[in-house]
Amino acid sequence: MQEYLKKYTAALTECMGTFDPGEFKKIIGILAEAYKNDRQVFIAGNGGSAGSANHFVCDFGKNAVDFKSGKRRFRIISVSDNIEKFSAIANDISFEETFSFQLANLMNTGDVLMVISASGSSPNVVRACEFARSKQAKIIALAGFKGGKIKDLADAAMVADLTSYEQIEDIHLMVLHMIVYYIKNHPEILGV
Repeated sequence: MQEYLKKYTAALTECMGTFDPGEFKKIIGILAEAYKNDRQVFIAGNGGSAGSANHFVCDFGKNAVDFKSGKRRFRIISVSDNIEKFSAIANDISFEETFSFQLANLMNTGDVLMVISASGSSPNVVRACEFARSKQAKIIALAGFKGGKIKDLADAAMVADLTSYEQIEDIHLMVLHMIVYYIKNHPEILGV
């Protein structure tokens, strides 16, 4: 069992070590710019990635800017959090439109879309990116494997180059926590 634990965690550590700091810097820059311009941040993902997206909404919206400071916090919405809306769109319109349909009613030019997809090619996530492009929104992608289609649609992407969905999702959640922790500890990038 000890060998299994070492092997599992070593794969995560090795993957994290391959990330390009420049991509992380771009992500932070996109989010800082969104804050300064009072833009909306949207996030989307399916399955476990939906859980990570919703978790990020809580952490980022509450903790990235110290609520005791009296400064406004990030405006962030998950388009993965309403199963009634998600399933109605999937059933009545199409699965591919579950995110873009919601964004069409909410997204303004210059907003930010964060997408999380282990495969990087989930049709509804790809379609959300295409819609965001049409609104001149910035796109941040967290993907697995080799990045899939969303990597090429993104302004900044961090790809967990692994083939285990579980490990990819572990990495994505760590990256999301890294984003919150970085911004919380560097408020000067937001001008607060």
